Amino acid sequence: MRVGMFIGDATSHRTTVEELIANARWADEHGLATGWVPHIPWSLDGLVALALAGQVTSRIELGTAVMPTYPRHPLAMAQQALSVQAACHGRLALGIGPSHPVVIERMHGLSYERPIRHLSEYIAVLDASSVGPGMVRFDGEMYHVDALLDVPGATPVPVLIAALAPQMLRLAGERTTGTITYWADERSVGEHVVPRISEAATKAGRPAPRVVVGLPIAICDDAPAAREEAVAAFAAYTAIPTYQRILARGDSGSPADVAVIGDERAATARLRSFADAGATDVMLAVVGLGPDHEQTRRRTAEFIASIAGGV
Repeated sequence: MRVGMFIGDATSHRTTVEELIANARWADEHGLATGWVPHIPWSLDGLVALALAGQVTSRIELGTAVMPTYPRHPLAMAQQALSVQAACHGRLALGIGPSHPVVIERMHGLSYERPIRHLSEYIAVLDASSVGPGMVRFDGEMYHVDALLDVPGATPVPVLIAALAPQMLRLAGERTTGTITYWADERSVGEHVVPRISEAATKAGRPAPRVVVGLPIAICDDAPAAREEAVAAFAAYTAIPTYQRILARGDSGSPADVAVIGDERAATARLRSFADAGATDVMLAVVGLGPDHEQTRRRTAEFIASIAGGV
């Protein structure tokens, strides 16, 4: 299982450009396979962030986890992604997803209409955009495209979907490189995510899909106290129906139970259990917990560096 980490903070921290660049360099120099950025209100634009990260790294794969689709027309997303792909010389992995109704309808004031159909047509436009340079043509129910697209130096961009529900996992397996999960524990990965996406990929004649599992991580000695703190820190996620459903499919009662919290030995064992469940990649979000958050962050980063070669 390949090991990666968020170089843009996926928790409540506001990552600055300077921090992003420093994190990207650190991950590249310490041998991590992947570096990820979220696209959330308190963080940088995901694709802009990776264009910057690509200038200070040379080998690490750079991915978005994830870019919301409804606010951006797929042709605009394709042009931006192809531009970033050119900027980082082919190291981009485009993670996309419809996000959640509370984000799309309340924050953006858009309709969260027919997410499966929306994403299916969105992927079709992205696929057509990757064939170029040249004309991009697509005529669907929700999108109609007839446009020229020619990004100098671009190569096709692999797409992953943030898929947790059965129909989304089928779409990911049939049409994309794989899926990105969050708040999915070992049981939900091994008994729900991997079988569904793998079956869909096989039926579609596609290669075995990537299953990128996102996990908060905090290396500390007093795991019970840190987990209690994490319950409050992650409480907002329990109100989102998508995450409620994936938690119900597993053995974890809360996001804090999914998170990797404990000392180095416990964390290694936990990550190996995700590999055993069929995860191909893990993307770790460093979280400060315990009496000294910065000390926990440093210790966690050291641990991630120690397993950079894979688990």
